[in-house]
Amino acid sequence: MKAKTLESYSMGIGDRFGHQGRAQLQAMLQARAEGIEVVPVWNKSFREHSIIGTKPSDVRTEADEAVAALRWTAGYYVDADHINFKNVEPFIACSDFFTLDVAEEIGRPASPDAAEAFIRSCRDFLGTLKIAGIERPIVISEKTLQAAAAKYLLAVQKAGEIYRYLVSRKGEGQFITEVSMDETDQPQTPVELLLILAAVAREGIPAQTIAPKFTGRFNKGVDYVGNLEQFEKEFNEDLAVIAFAIKEFGLPANLKLSVHSGSDKFSIYPPIRRAIRRFGAGLHLKTAGTTWLEELIGLAEAGGPGLQIAKEVYAKAFENRQEFCAPYATVIDIDPAKLPPIDEVNRWDGPQFAAALRHDPACPRYNPHFRQLLHVGYKAAAQMGRRFTDALEQFEDQIAPHVTANLLERHIRPVFGGR
Repeated sequence: MKAKTLESYSMGIGDRFGHQGRAQLQAMLQARAEGIEVVPVWNKSFREHSIIGTKPSDVRTEADEAVAALRWTAGYYVDADHINFKNVEPFIACSDFFTLDVAEEIGRPASPDAAEAFIRSCRDFLGTLKIAGIERPIVISEKTLQAAAAKYLLAVQKAGEIYRYLVSRKGEGQFITEVSMDETDQPQTPVELLLILAAVAREGIPAQTIAPKFTGRFNKGVDYVGNLEQFEKEFNEDLAVIAFAIKEFGLPANLKLSVHSGSDKFSIYPPIRRAIRRFGAGLHLKTAGTTWLEELIGLAEAGGPGLQIAKEVYAKAFENRQEFCAPYATVIDIDPAKLPPIDEVNRWDGPQFAAALRHDPACPRYNPHFRQLLHVGYKAAAQMGRRFTDALEQFEDQIAPHVTANLLERHIRPVFGGR
């Protein structure tokens, strides 16, 4: 059986309630008509399944049905998003893309023997190393190797264990592997990324995407917060390191960066686009709740019962904001004083609600605190059960165009277009 090879451009598209598969895929069909070839990767984490009450096979069903309905003929995938040994089992049969999340192991030291073996394997890099695409040579010392082994080696070993288990269940080459290293406090330096990739190669993981930690904040549903010049420098250097590692370590030729965006990092899209053009590199862009928020916008603009549901979702999220925000504390910045009171929101009409929620910083009504709370407040909609999902079906004609336009105009074209 032919090994699965991820296309150059791919996009992780979350769909928390499983109703927008066709609307999402329509964006990629329209992009393809414009000469932009990007493939969909439907992703949904164990946490989201647990909150909403869905199961991983539901995502496969949604993807397959959307592909059949729209006669999509290119590749597509279903991602077991941020899995580990604790939660991988339900995803195995229905997924063909696995994001290996080993964040719990980052910072925990590997065994002394394993660390010494890794350090010994990397000693050829001691001293000054010139990598094409990085302006200044990088310097690697014995202390550098020791620090990388102490921080990342056990995590990569754990990723190797999960990968080999998946091979035993699905067969070699029958799924795409991503290694996620973004759940850590500090961004990785080019040297650290190089040594992480060295460890990945030693573990025999044919990673096709790697998700490092980038500089700045990637808060859910709102724009990037940080130094754009520094981000662009780091992103270009990461691409240079990947190109070097592919040749040096024999990693897959299509290995590419994965950006776990949290959705809507519009200001970093131009630097990303310039960088992938410069290097001729691929990219996996993973979005999260942007589709769920477009559903709320569509419901609000539909008025009547749709608007009422949107208001109730906000009220529930506002009342339970500590509970709803807790799992996402490191990726949101919400000032409670800037959240509109429930009684104020209840007086809004549909366009007012949509304007506060829609990610348009030029609009005076846009409220990023309101948007972030609703981004993580999908549990409120889940608790409505069929009432919410029935509304998605009732107002599909109002919602679907928002979902399609958002992905195409705000994400796909700015990142992948014009090449």
